[in-house]
Amino acid sequence: MLSFGAIAAEGGNLRHAGTDIGDKASLQRGAKLYMNYCSGCHSLKYLRYSRMAEDLGLTEEEVMDNLNFTGAKVGEQIQVSMAEDHAKQWFGKLPPDLSVISRVRGSDWIFSYLTSFYQDESRPLGWNNTVFANASMPNPLWEMQGLQRPVYGKTDPETGEAPVEHLEIAQPGTQDKVQFDQTVRDITAFLEYAGEPAALKRQSLGVWVILFLAFFTFLAYLLKKEYWRDVK
Repeated sequence: MLSFGAIAAEGGNLRHAGTDIGDKASLQRGAKLYMNYCSGCHSLKYLRYSRMAEDLGLTEEEVMDNLNFTGAKVGEQIQVSMAEDHAKQWFGKLPPDLSVISRVRGSDWIFSYLTSFYQDESRPLGWNNTVFANASMPNPLWEMQGLQRPVYGKTDPETGEAPVEHLEIAQPGTQDKVQFDQTVRDITAFLEYAGEPAALKRQSLGVWVILFLAFFTFLAYLLKKEYWRDVK
């Protein structure tokens, strides 16, 4: 989903992603979207199908029947379905693995990047991005988002270039802005989960740890009162 140049990119005003990796429904939708729109080019080599099924509340059969497009076994990592020689022919190199992109860039960056594509005829593929200028990939979600065009500001006299002030929809997609933001939020949440699958269990365990500490503190308070009563 993200171009291989995007990992090293900076810039752009980031939008708040608002992800919640505790929302399993969002993670399930994000997994479906990622596997259908992103996994053809980008692997998740640190995540196994079996682990995804367990963490997202899916059966192994559901994952293998609906989210596995490479013929991999349930215990194997999520690899790309695109052949490496085709990737080199089309992109010059195999697009990067996105297992830890959320830990490198953060959820806000991913969310902002995926919502900031616009048409640019000067680019080889006809697309550009306000978060990562001159992105070397098209917008894979354009059918849902629609086609965005840039609205430029005043030309800089020193550079002779006009900055993109904002984007507007030139051709509507199948989703409105609220729906599309949720679509991208689901993908972002899934990539956040993929970057650290243990975070789900750590969050659930944290609740019990806090309850235990609260109960232990209460017992310590009662013990203190009993001890000092005898001292007095």
